[in-house]
Amino acid sequence: MDIHISLAGPGDRASRIYRQLLDAILDGRLRSGERLPPSRELARRLDVARNTVTVAYERLTAEGLVVARVGAGTFVTDEPVARARPRPAPAGGVRPRALWASAGPTPVAARQPAYDFRLGTPDTGLFPLGTWRRLVAGELRASTVRHGYRAPDGHPDLRAAIARYAGLARSVRARADDVIVTHGAQQALDLIGRIMIEPGDRVAVEEPGYPPARRLFHSLGAEVVPVPVDDEGLDVGALPGDARLVYVTPSHQLPLGTPMSPARRAALLDWVADRDAVIVEDDYDTEFRFSARTLDPLQALDRTGKVVYVGTFSKTLLPMLRLGFLVAPASLRHALLAAKQLTDWHGDHTNQAALAHFIDSGELSRHIRRATRVYAERRALIDTVLRDDFAEWLVPVPSTAGLHLCARLRPDAPVELATVVERAADHGVAVEELAAYHAGDRRQAGLILGYGTIETERVPAGLRLLASCFPAGTGKRTVDVGSPVLVRDLPCAGRRRREDRREGPAAAISDLGPGGGSTTAPA
Repeated sequence: MDIHISLAGPGDRASRIYRQLLDAILDGRLRSGERLPPSRELARRLDVARNTVTVAYERLTAEGLVVARVGAGTFVTDEPVARARPRPAPAGGVRPRALWASAGPTPVAARQPAYDFRLGTPDTGLFPLGTWRRLVAGELRASTVRHGYRAPDGHPDLRAAIARYAGLARSVRARADDVIVTHGAQQALDLIGRIMIEPGDRVAVEEPGYPPARRLFHSLGAEVVPVPVDDEGLDVGALPGDARLVYVTPSHQLPLGTPMSPARRAALLDWVADRDAVIVEDDYDTEFRFSARTLDPLQALDRTGKVVYVGTFSKTLLPMLRLGFLVAPASLRHALLAAKQLTDWHGDHTNQAALAHFIDSGELSRHIRRATRVYAERRALIDTVLRDDFAEWLVPVPSTAGLHLCARLRPDAPVELATVVERAADHGVAVEELAAYHAGDRRQAGLILGYGTIETERVPAGLRLLASCFPAGTGKRTVDVGSPVLVRDLPCAGRRRREDRREGPAAAISDLGPGGGSTTAPA
């Protein structure tokens, strides 16, 4: 490994070389067993006499920090060394824009909870890793890597495969040229926002809804307007008339889980038809369906070219692949490609080509069928237990797709769910509050339970522990939906919510525009 050594500064040259090699060993940049450059080579690079480098090496050898091996070279010792802390970057006096000054990334859990009911992550154990490894290896050939930079829209085979797959599985109207491959759905939303939003434009989002989308649009200078969602989906009558962009999850509303009704879909398309606005349809996890009846996406019903369809493979395959896509009207394609190229030029064509083969060979469909059977079992188990053992406190929200269920707090159950969630975390059970997905003050009380990560056999024990965290009651009650309970109506609602009490980056990121600090995994 090349080592940067500066000869500027006090002392003779041999001492300067010695001190810089010593610092590199002590702060870990040079690791145990790592080979130093040959003295002749380092002398040539530094334009000094070989003896100057030799003196520095001899001092390090005398101190036991390096070992010379005849015929092999000089190596950092394998013996324990009292190492200093790694060198930090300068603290600096430069500050970001005010919008970002208090923001930070949502923290990633250092370890997985024993009973993980969090949203947004599929079961990685179901992924056919052997098949994927073979497909990726097949793409790592000289003929496939000798080309330079690629086009920003993605691998042509993958765009064609996505167009066929989305057309068959979701009735999306698209040709290969209509598809742009992205680094997950979040980049797709960023690209759409970049080309559509001027500072001060109004963007309508669902309430409750997906916090990372709200924060993204706010970061682009938009005025983000939460629009209520009821059992039929987004309340179209509450949309601001001058909204430039409307973000919706109509197939499996996040977080409630209900699909948007046909009447609301028609009303939303009528609303946008005569406006200079766009609908962003995020279809993030409806590949996993548990009902034979499905509704056409907005994009398939759109006749005015006002809908951008966004999809992701983070939920069907692996989040770490960072593969998603968008299907946009032709009028937006060139602007989106320009924004994509400026953002990251293009994605990883090796994984994209492998995914194209994965789709075309039928492996994706087989994987989804297998995974759906597993998720259906977990979903049915959670739904049954919620309706039985949790009926005193919670009312499940009907849902027929996706990787999570939502349950609202009963109107007559004065439970502080933030305390329940904290107690559950102490028992190794991770769940999320519905309130964290609201941007406004009128926050519905409830819990959201994901079943993508937790193993089926661990579901009963996890739910028993969760139930033990609720206050003792008077027995089971008949489920009555009633009106949603608002967090502000509960006893102790004046206390700061759990997500507002969190320290560090999780609390800071909630300052980036409207909405709470949900830990929902990105799409």
